[in-house]
Amino acid sequence: MAVAAALFVLFSSFCFLARQTAAGGYGGWQSAHATFYGGSDASGTMGGACGYGNLYSQGYGTNTAALSTALFNDGAACGSCYELRCDGAGGSCNPGSIMVTATNFCPPNYGLPSDDGGWCNPPRPHFDMAEPAFLHIAQYRAGIVPVAYRRVPCVKKGGIRFTVNGHSYFNLVLVTNVAGAGDVRSVSIKGTRTGWQATSRNWGMNWQSNADLDGQCLSFRVTSSDGRTVTSNAAAPAGWQFGQTFEGAQF
Repeated sequence: MAVAAALFVLFSSFCFLARQTAAGGYGGWQSAHATFYGGSDASGTMGGACGYGNLYSQGYGTNTAALSTALFNDGAACGSCYELRCDGAGGSCNPGSIMVTATNFCPPNYGLPSDDGGWCNPPRPHFDMAEPAFLHIAQYRAGIVPVAYRRVPCVKKGGIRFTVNGHSYFNLVLVTNVAGAGDVRSVSIKGTRTGWQATSRNWGMNWQSNADLDGQCLSFRVTSSDGRTVTSNAAAPAGWQFGQTFEGAQF
């Protein structure tokens, strides 16, 4: 009996850890509201405050959302992933849930009350979802629905991608396709003739370095919001050109 009890406790502990891993260890469900934008093909969601540009070619597709001020954190939340489900809106809800990636900012509208049009006003947590994503969990006619949401790990194919824009002494590196936590706390860059140099967040997921890195093989080091770090050594060859994208390691 003692052995059986011990095995039961061990199995229960394993199941608990598995649930924690599946949920990303980010905590439980929280309450918010959701609306939609961008049209039936989500073409109106392209670009955005995270700087991802074409969300189709970048691999984010239509499962995306713009976050309110309370969630966006001045761009630090770009790339984070959430599971959403419609929560108690009666006939307006569809069953099931959907995973979305934060790719844009939903600005406040202080000219309207927070509960009547100013949905993204602080301190409201709000998701303005791409229309196809919204329709997965709710009916079009609803317009706005209460949702339950939680942070979840981002699942991506391939490595982290680095697009180097700008010009000499102004390197603007767009970081995309980040798995795990999804959002990025810091990025460092290293040329073959330099040591590791910290970059600064210029806007969204664009990270700025003022070093002269022309003609050098480039390595990148990314630290996500959960403290994990991954290094992509020699991700860009010495002959790289501005506007090119390079794939590195992944979390």
